[in-house]
Order: sequence, then structure tokens, then C-alpha cells
Amino acid sequence: MRELIVIEHEAEAGLGFFAGWLEGAGVRCEVVRPYKGEPVPERAGDGLLVLGGAASAWDDEGYGWLPATRALMARSVESGVPALGICLGAQLMTIACGGTVERGAAGLEIGAGAIEPLPEAADDPLFAALPAGPWRAVQYHYDAMTALPAGAVRLATGSQYPNQAYRLGERAWAVQFHPEASAGIFASWTGTSDMDPLRVAELDARVREAEPELEATWRPFAEAFAAQVTSG
Repeated sequence: MRELIVIEHEAEAGLGFFAGWLEGAGVRCEVVRPYKGEPVPERAGDGLLVLGGAASAWDDEGYGWLPATRALMARSVESGVPALGICLGAQLMTIACGGTVERGAAGLEIGAGAIEPLPEAADDPLFAALPAGPWRAVQYHYDAMTALPAGAVRLATGSQYPNQAYRLGERAWAVQFHPEASAGIFASWTGTSDMDPLRVAELDARVREAEPELEATWRPFAEAFAAQVTSG
């Protein structure tokens, strides 16, 4: 079984649905938790997945492992190791490879939002596995990828923030949203927020209602990424 290095930035933002989906597709996840003092490895081996979290991608002082994570992502992209960055992970890949991430001018993007495929998604090894778009996906981010790395192929967009997904090289992907997040994980995030309780209840209910669609949409995505890892 091939091994996927997973960088988890906080306990509340784990693998979610991806844990079972990846294992079922023949990938063993080796989760690295630098917030517990575990070192970020120099190399990713068969594949790399960098998850989300509350940090800003440039906050090296508050999250001392971010420079090592960005360096690992840059090496993985350069060497052609299959790599996927989710939310914060996508933003770290963006900075690591020469793009720009800033505080989002359009404010917090949150909930079960619409993701619009771009024409380039039709031939992409991951996005071509999805059902016909547009798709719904869990969102929870303040920061935004405002300039993509040179050579990035945009794959999906949205009404609030245009850069929702891209591919860099042949085997590296960044997604601003959370294809791994279950309704329970999303509720754990909103439950610690300072939002109005009625707003939280509305957001949670919409993600719960969307959960069967979320699973049907993003399981093929995870399996397609696993196929990249297992293909050698």
C-alpha cells in the first residue's frame, strides 16, 4: 500500500471523509501533527496532502512549522510527487510556488457554496472524475489566493472568490474549499466561532442537508487523487 504524508495543522481540521476514501482506494495515510511537535519531513515519498486550519499562510511566527511545510510543498511540486493542498494547504502551496495570498477583500466565505468548473477541468485528472458541475463544497476561509503561481491552470471558480482550484505542473492541485469536511466537522468549526447563533444554526443545517451531495461529489475526487499516488 502506498503511503501519503498528511500535514495536519490542528486537531479540528483532520482528514474527515478522506480518511476512509483514501484507505479504500489503496493509500495509507501517515498523519504528521507539527502542532504537537512532530517534525515536517524533508520528502513526501509517494504523495503529499496538506490540510486546512485557522492559520494564515504567512503567519510563520504564530505557526512555526509553516516554512518547512511550504518548502516541502515546493519540493514536491518540483519533483512531480502527487500533492494536494486544501484551504490553508492550497494557500501554502500558492505562496511556496510564487503566488500571492492575502486577507480576502470579500470577507468570510462560509457554508455549502457553489463551485463552478472552468473548461480546463474537463481534462484534469482529478476534476474530470466529478459529476457534472456546478458543485457544492464546504467553505470556511477569510484569506484568499489572489495571484496564482506562474504556469498554474485554473480549474474552478466561484462568485465570492475567483480562484477556487488550480493545478500546477502535472500532479499538484490546490483547492480553496474543503472536499474532506463532513457536516460534523463543519459544525465543530462554527461552534467555536463568534457568529450569531441563528446564523450558525442556518449554516449548519444547510451543510447537513447537502452532505449526501457532498459525499457523492468529492469521493471520486479523493479516489482520483489516490490513483495519482498509487500510480507510481
